[in-house]
Amino acid sequence: MAELREVLVGAGFSDVETVVASGNVLFDHPNSSDIAVSELMTATILERFAIRTFAAVRTVQDVRAGVEGNPFTGIGADNLVHTHFLERQPDEAAFQRLCADHAGRGPERLAIGERCLYIDYVDGIGNSKLTAAFMEKRLGCRGTARNVRSLARILAKMR
Repeated sequence: MAELREVLVGAGFSDVETVVASGNVLFDHPNSSDIAVSELMTATILERFAIRTFAAVRTVQDVRAGVEGNPFTGIGADNLVHTHFLERQPDEAAFQRLCADHAGRGPERLAIGERCLYIDYVDGIGNSKLTAAFMEKRLGCRGTARNVRSLARILAKMR
């Protein structure tokens, strides 16, 4: 994580801090476009570490909405309720396709948000058939998930 911080500072990011050792990075950047910052971060990581990744760039308001807007927060266990931040907003038909294709595959509960998918993994994520690849294929976009507990730690560090 220290090397990641150094590489991002070299690419023009400032006040770089990593949170929860799973690729969460807090930073400032003069570019106001989430898409441009995501592309820069993705290209920087690919160039330096040879890792193809997706960077879900979100403001403190976006992260807060990802917790507060999650209909399963406070109902399911904090470690099992996730917000899956998406690279773009999927259309309603894609979300309905995901729900239909997942029906009968597990107890997970799903809801759509603004550039995110809310998931209650109910019985745990380890054996779930609701994988990132399964969701990406149906929604037509990539994403990255964090549970409510991790998002609370990230929010506590955001300014």
